[in-house]
Amino acid sequence: LQYNPGWNGSSVNLLHVRAVGAADTLHYVWSSIGGPAVLLLATRSSTSALGIDWARLLSPAPAGAVWIDPPGSVTHAAAVVFTKVFEYREAGAQEELFYPTYDLSDFSWANINRTLNHTALTAEFSGVPAADPGGSFSNGSLAFRVTAYEAGGRDEALPSLLHTANSSKVEFVLAGVAPRGNGSRFVLEVAAVEEPGLAPALRALRSIDDEYTPTVFEVLSLAAQARNESSARSFLQWKATAYGSRSPRHEDGIRCRSHGLRAANWSLPVSGLVRAYFGDGAGSSYSVSAVNISFGGEEGKVYEEKRYLSWSALLGFGQPPRDTFSPLVISIMAVALGTPVLLLLLGGCVLLCARRQRYSEYEPIN
Repeated sequence: LQYNPGWNGSSVNLLHVRAVGAADTLHYVWSSIGGPAVLLLATRSSTSALGIDWARLLSPAPAGAVWIDPPGSVTHAAAVVFTKVFEYREAGAQEELFYPTYDLSDFSWANINRTLNHTALTAEFSGVPAADPGGSFSNGSLAFRVTAYEAGGRDEALPSLLHTANSSKVEFVLAGVAPRGNGSRFVLEVAAVEEPGLAPALRALRSIDDEYTPTVFEVLSLAAQARNESSARSFLQWKATAYGSRSPRHEDGIRCRSHGLRAANWSLPVSGLVRAYFGDGAGSSYSVSAVNISFGGEEGKVYEEKRYLSWSALLGFGQPPRDTFSPLVISIMAVALGTPVLLLLLGGCVLLCARRQRYSEYEPIN
């Protein structure tokens, strides 16, 4: 993990996560410059390096300020931008009242160097609105917590996301922010930028297995794939739940819904990091799409009571990890389903043998 590589100032945040393989390198570049965003760059070189022109990056025209050396080594490039947070409440049977939008490009972000943990591979981008006339953030903040992984495994804390060494986790947290209405619900807008030839797809996978996340049977992913292929190049994956506690339990679950993927003509706030790498062609040369992810328990009461909301997602390269039944669950299912079948077979055999051995007082006729 590198904080602001090549820059001595702390007025801006840029975090470079570099994972080196035998013949390739994965780069995650996180930044809050112009709004929180992450670049996902895969290269075919184990010595590839991130280049940054800081003067250009911090200028009004940052195009070309971020690149990868050696040139031409990038095999896949994508970006995920967290653009806005909406707050609304139910105003009637089929009516919703929206409050003024929180535009994340207008937030003031704390120095992440204080939260950087090189052992745990974690960091936190924490911010508040630059202007907060209603005082909703007077005792609270909005944060994106980043975690990188060195190996495959599963998170201990709910929602117990399954991860690989090719993935990283981001956790969206609202803590202590005062709702502006009774039963307020929140919506996070997420935008994806894909290189030419790729198209985003919103997938939903349902399973009867809820061993690791009780009562949650749906996993969603926003995957970048070639138009004539079904395999993904990169992805953003999450489970259909959020939590209303710092130490989440099953009863702290908050319903999470994803509202269909839509094309964006980049009327969304343009991240300085995205423009620095992709240039000013985002929205024309590159495809930009957005999805809204809403959080709301029963009448929005969970957040109102606890003033805490946490939603986790996995970012990575290749196919999203897919949960399978553990050996314990397979054993239980085998016993539960196999025992009645075995009893039926044994009973049938006993009946057949009993019919063949039925006693008769007559002698067989020769």
